[in-house]
Amino acid sequence: MKKVFSNYGTKLSSFCCGIFGHHYAVSKRVTFHIKEYKCIHCQKEVTTDVSGNLSSLTPERQDINNTLEHLYQKKHRTTTQQVA
Repeated sequence: MKKVFSNYGTKLSSFCCGIFGHHYAVSKRVTFHIKEYKCIHCQKEVTTDVSGNLSSLTPERQDINNTLEHLYQKKHRTTTQQVA
C-alpha cells in the first residue's frame, strides 16, 4: 500500500507536532540503551545521546550509531559463539 501525503497534510501534521508535541516511535534499535526514533506525523528523526536525552539525528550522529551498532553486534556475536 502506498502512502500519499499532500502538502496540506504534512503542513498540518507539522503544525500539530508544534502544538501538541511529537509522537515518536522506535525506528531502529542500535544497542540496548541507544535507539533511533521517528515522529509518526512529521517524520522528524531523533536519537538518544550519551546522557539519555533525545537529540536530532544528524548525519554525524547517524554514522556514529551505525558504527556503534556494528561493534555491538560484533561483540555479542562472538560471546554467543564462545558459550555454545
